[in-house]
Amino acid sequence: MKSLFLLIAFSVSAHLGFAQLKATPTCPPFSVDIMAGNVNKLYPKSTLGEIQKAFPCMTDVVETATETRCAGIFDKEKGLYFFTERNYIEITENFKGKLTPALMGAARSSLFSMLGYPKLKDANWDAFQMEYGTLILYYTKDGKINKIQITSKSTDSIKLCE
Repeated sequence: MKSLFLLIAFSVSAHLGFAQLKATPTCPPFSVDIMAGNVNKLYPKSTLGEIQKAFPCMTDVVETATETRCAGIFDKEKGLYFFTERNYIEITENFKGKLTPALMGAARSSLFSMLGYPKLKDANWDAFQMEYGTLILYYTKDGKINKIQITSKSTDSIKLCE
């Protein structure tokens, strides 16, 4: 009887010994510097590993591009996407973080004093030449910014994911 009790106690304690607590990965607050072209000092040319190290909480990682998906690290809930293979960062209107300058939701007509004339212009977007490459701003029907793309590429060489 005593040996049966010891066997059960050993079995239970051994089982509990394999249980481990795992902390949920957390990210630092997101801070986008649009004029410098970075997110927490990560640039469009940053590697997948650099981004994963800085932001372990990102929810979706695609290491290799396929016909239907581009490679990168994405978090739809936080509104932040790093397209590592194509060297651009995308910020959407549900972005949770700090934008400097605070362009999200700004009127298209208010951008000239800060960004000058766009290099390319369309009914739904403007592309501005920046020191780091190109800044692309997308607009709602009423002319408010709802998506921002920061790329190290020029307007002639950028390839965006659809």
